Amino acid sequence: MGTDPDTQQTDSRTKLHRFTNHKPLQALLLSIIPGIGQFYNRKFYKGSIFFILFFAFIIAFADFIDMGLWGIFTLGTQVGRDHSLVLIIQGLVTIFLLIMALLFYGINLRDAYKDAEKLKSGFTIPSLKESFHHTYEKTFPYFLIGPGFFLVVFAIILPLAFMLSLAFMNYRLRKAPPAALLDWVGFDNFIQLATVPIWQNTFLSVISWTIIWTLVATTLQIALALFLAVLVNDKRIKFKKTLRTMLILPWAVPGFVSILIFEAMFNDGFGAINRQIMEPLFNMSIPWLTDVFWTRVAIISIQVWLGFPFVFALFTGVLQSVSNEWYEAADVDGASRWQKFTKITFPHVMFATAPLMIMQYTHNFNNFNIIYLFNEGGPAIRGQNAGGTDILISWVYNLTFSQQNYSMAAAISMIIGLIIGLLAFLQFRRTRSYKEEGEVY
Repeated sequence: MGTDPDTQQTDSRTKLHRFTNHKPLQALLLSIIPGIGQFYNRKFYKGSIFFILFFAFIIAFADFIDMGLWGIFTLGTQVGRDHSLVLIIQGLVTIFLLIMALLFYGINLRDAYKDAEKLKSGFTIPSLKESFHHTYEKTFPYFLIGPGFFLVVFAIILPLAFMLSLAFMNYRLRKAPPAALLDWVGFDNFIQLATVPIWQNTFLSVISWTIIWTLVATTLQIALALFLAVLVNDKRIKFKKTLRTMLILPWAVPGFVSILIFEAMFNDGFGAINRQIMEPLFNMSIPWLTDVFWTRVAIISIQVWLGFPFVFALFTGVLQSVSNEWYEAADVDGASRWQKFTKITFPHVMFATAPLMIMQYTHNFNNFNIIYLFNEGGPAIRGQNAGGTDILISWVYNLTFSQQNYSMAAAISMIIGLIIGLLAFLQFRRTRSYKEEGEVY
């Protein structure tokens, strides 16, 4: 016999009335223990998953998290047994695990509260199959990016966080684990850069030269590349392909090889610049490697020679896209060559290559190769612990591998990152090529 329709209607009303009195706040409070709120919402399979994952995490990582938090706060208490660097890494991994656990905990609370609200509003509880398909559709993209996310965390974020943490410690040659334990010193390293005379003088000198080096060397290489690109692109110039090939040739030679050759050519004693050019023609010998000013002139000249071929190739390609009709219209209006360059050529080239030009400045700001290979940042300057041509990145290298002052090197690296990040952000925001259509005015 079939079920009485009146009985079915009564059961349905009873069930609806029961869930109408459902309390989302109570489900939220019960979910303080993951899974209990789902049990309250009659989602037993989902609740079981949350409950099992929660206690599995506690059982598997409780000791590791306890040790990690103790280590990152204390950095060890017994010399020889505790290794501060290992404790820092373990502490950073612990923080990452706690962030993931808090994210899971938040998802658990939100899921219980939202489901309780739906039940109170009259929604029916979906079956296990329906819940699985719904969850699969929503979370499938996260499963795809999951491996890449973990790779980014452990290959990029974790080493970066480790380096940043060193900036707030006293890690140096005489305070190196495992022979000694490290201590948290807060902003002392940054305060020393601003107040201690030798650090203050060195920092101001190095950052000033870094800015001058970046602006002068990069601007000159861009200006030379633009001049040559416009010249070669002129209709009256023949053998364009040959000229372009010759001008790009310096780019084909490995940079470190060119720098070492130039280092020999600029040598004060036997270099070709002095022996075969300066002495015969001008009866003088320039101290390219021992005088700060002339060393800076030399490395700027070398960087211009090394850097212009790449920019020249970019500008040459862009100039091919400039319509001849624009120049013909300018001729009709009686525009001069300079006006055509400033109103047509230059804006078009800069608009197309602005992001890459910003990258050129950023690259030279951290151009370690030429500074180190040419003269290792020298010559030395009295009263400073950096050479006369050291830029910030080469100074960090010397602090790390020569002076083994790791904390100060980390502090300066943080400053470098902030400077580059801020300048790049501001410049890219002002770049027309990065604005949406309709926003350019």
